[in-house]
Amino acid sequence: MINQRMVLVLVVLLALGGAGNWWLHRPIARAAGMLVDQEPRQSEPASRQPITHGDYQLIPLADYDIEARVLSREDYSIDAGSDLSPTDLAVGWKRMSDTSVIEQLDISQSVRFFTYRWSSVPPIPQREIERSAANMHMIPADKSVARELDKIRQGAIVRFRGQLVEAHRKDGFQWRSSLTRDDTGAGACELFLVDSIERM
Repeated sequence: MINQRMVLVLVVLLALGGAGNWWLHRPIARAAGMLVDQEPRQSEPASRQPITHGDYQLIPLADYDIEARVLSREDYSIDAGSDLSPTDLAVGWKRMSDTSVIEQLDISQSVRFFTYRWSSVPPIPQREIERSAANMHMIPADKSVARELDKIRQGAIVRFRGQLVEAHRKDGFQWRSSLTRDDTGAGACELFLVDSIERM
């Protein structure tokens, strides 16, 4: 039988776990100014050989190299692809890496989507926001990359290298990366097999 003391201990442990997770992923403050002046670099894949990754076959679609500011992160554990991609990062470059722009946007993530809102008028043209920000479904290539990914905080400036991929699972589940920065809505996110992470 669960008594009040056990309940209290459980509540305290959950609170400490939540506080520890917040501390690990607490935002990094940045001064105003554009922090990333390069756009993502995408090229034909060096190899199109399928990659076995757990229960998945990953087909390389493009080699991808991106330096960006992390605008938000969301971790997943129970959706259909969480065993492949446990973390989504919303990222920005060019003027979407500038604190003076970002502070005028309400940025959030949910159910594998990245959304942004403004109160009256957008701080920069909406089309520029769309072309200078992305939601990336992150697939760590190995345990070392997974550990680095878990340390990434909102506000971090990070360089990621790897491949945009299409994923297949034996039960018929499929997931395909976008290959352009111009699209929006469903299917516009990058499914990114990350080989290396460099915090700038």
